[in-house]
Amino acid sequence: MSTHAGPPATERPVVGSYDTYAAAQRAVDFLSDDKFPVERTAIIGSDLKMVETVLGRLTVGRAAMAGAGSGAWFGLLVGLLLTLFTRNHSEVFPLLLGGVVFGAAFGAIFGAIAQALTGGRRDFTSRSQIVASRYDVVADAEVAEDAKNRLIKLSWRED
Repeated sequence: MSTHAGPPATERPVVGSYDTYAAAQRAVDFLSDDKFPVERTAIIGSDLKMVETVLGRLTVGRAAMAGAGSGAWFGLLVGLLLTLFTRNHSEVFPLLLGGVVFGAAFGAIFGAIAQALTGGRRDFTSRSQIVASRYDVVADAEVAEDAKNRLIKLSWRED
């Protein structure tokens, strides 16, 4: 891992500007493949916004199912920990199964209760992400011109 300590990324010259993060990543990857010192670059997203995509309605039943899933995993973990303290190998499966079943049951109960207590204030599921309207690849001033020239080759390849 490099400990290069150049100027802050926002003060470096822009060597390429892209509409998507994937395109900016592709540019830095191209520079890396071309043996450019990529530790002297950065990708900066500008005009950030948070986008929350609504996935669906969250009912008490769905909350109970989600709680059951989480509880089952937690119960499996507890069951695995309990098997560390048993000497009888025939007890391993019942401990694991019991952990999963009880974990799922308690998870379902708590999930349903938690959703019911919200009073319908947030009865939907969603996924949030931060996106930028533009992604700039910047480089240290000493290598910026070289990076720009190399990225011109990439733009010719993509045309």
